[in-house]
Amino acid sequence: MKKSFLFLHVAVLLAGFTGVFGKLISLNEGLLVWYRVAFSFVWLWLIVRLFNVNTRLPGREQLNIARVGMLITIHWVFFYGSIKYANISVGVICYSLTSFFTAIFEPLINRKKFVLSELLLSLLTLMGIALIFHFDADYQLGIGLGVISSAFAALYTIYNERLVKRYDSKLINYYQMLGGTIGLGLLMPVYLYFFPAAQLYPGLEDTIWLLLLSLFCTVGLYILFAESLKRIPAFTVNLSFNLEPIYAIIMAFVFFAEGKEVNGAFYVGISFVAASVLLQSVISARKHRQAGELTRER
Repeated sequence: MKKSFLFLHVAVLLAGFTGVFGKLISLNEGLLVWYRVAFSFVWLWLIVRLFNVNTRLPGREQLNIARVGMLITIHWVFFYGSIKYANISVGVICYSLTSFFTAIFEPLINRKKFVLSELLLSLLTLMGIALIFHFDADYQLGIGLGVISSAFAALYTIYNERLVKRYDSKLINYYQMLGGTIGLGLLMPVYLYFFPAAQLYPGLEDTIWLLLLSLFCTVGLYILFAESLKRIPAFTVNLSFNLEPIYAIIMAFVFFAEGKEVNGAFYVGISFVAASVLLQSVISARKHRQAGELTRER
């Protein structure tokens, strides 16, 4: 269990860099994501061969994994759209709503009862977000895109939790990045028709950022993410990812000077988000320990 939580929080730390890369890369959000998933697929193609991972699966199973990959791909498009139309702080703060959507979607999808503690902890997160970010009319579009991105992130985690119980995490990411590359690639002509791009191909600097983003913040992050889901519930994973805004905002303050007008509400808000993560981690660890004790007694 401790190892799973370690994997989870390393993944959260890596996730904190994704917003920074989104700001550094000059491509629009659609092209940025397509190159991200395409480069990630190339990395994974090398990794599965290096570790001799058998990639043979029935066509229907490949398609099921690839469809879940489209959920994370769509999430990224809206996430980077939020950053492009607002800023890093807006994008990552809206991402904290993922736990809220998970608390609502998971009982509906998995046909189980709503958990009051999860809903209350989500409200605690919402309070933290409200305190951290003072809504500005100039950022309404970015906020809207960020909210949509968090809904897709929640769906991805719920469906991915099912996959990690059946398949190797590298195999999952291999087909998910392949699905994202093909799926978004097919949609790209329509996307570019409605949202024309000034440039279609990354320059040298953008290529370097994309390679780093795809290797560390996509392949490495999501393998750790999948491994943590094997032992930790989807809600806890998504709630723990609420720490991503804290890391990302600190980076945005350091590298892009987004924190010139930080006040006391910012620190109070971060405390609320961190408290929700800590409380859920404690509750989850206690439930796991109790379940282990019951198993031993039987």
